[in-house]
Amino acid sequence: MIEAENVTLHYGGSQVLHGVSLAAAPGQVTCVMGNNGVGKTSLMNLLAGRHPRSGGDLRLMGDRLGRVTAQEMARRGVGYVPQGRAIFPMLTVRENLETGFGCLPRGQRNVPDAIYDSFPVLAEMAQRRGGDLSGGQQQQLAIARALVIRPKVLLMDEPTEGIQPNIIAAIGRVIAALRDTGDMAIVLVEQYFDFAWELCDTLTLLNRGSTVLSGTKASLDRDVVRDRLATIG
Repeated sequence: MIEAENVTLHYGGSQVLHGVSLAAAPGQVTCVMGNNGVGKTSLMNLLAGRHPRSGGDLRLMGDRLGRVTAQEMARRGVGYVPQGRAIFPMLTVRENLETGFGCLPRGQRNVPDAIYDSFPVLAEMAQRRGGDLSGGQQQQLAIARALVIRPKVLLMDEPTEGIQPNIIAAIGRVIAALRDTGDMAIVLVEQYFDFAWELCDTLTLLNRGSTVLSGTKASLDRDVVRDRLATIG
């Protein structure tokens, strides 16, 4: 599990997160939603160790964390799929996947067959440069690269952004399969409501860096959530 409690975050003199709390449990998808600029990516950067929090507590597998780096979070089992994919365009697909090896013990520095089973196109294009792939293929590569580290927690920031519907559906099936293994906690930032609602177990809505709604899907009404989301801006 990864858990943030009353976390705050500043960029210089600007406060972008105001006491946000979130808990993601193994075998569940925790969705974070809201319009652009409400703090979703900032929260993900905090969880991934890319930006230090200003206050509040962060726990991973029950351990309270101090100031941690992105490399340390990856070594602890936190995989991150950033918004915009951030693949290496001049490296091959295989080389992109191998960039995750640095935080693994030597005996685990391989690409599991299950990754190619989930994303067969990556096996077919293993020697192609990342920059030559389509947007949807690059998104699959970004997810696969995060999975190479065998994460306990998977953070995904806008995985459906700018890709075609058939790839969105394929990514949804992979997320559902990962959730159903029961040993991975998934935090999903998403603006595509139907995609998020279908997958989520718990849901948090952010507006201007603060939580405006949070709960399990079973406790929330779909139409109320959609209407509330439409008012955020």
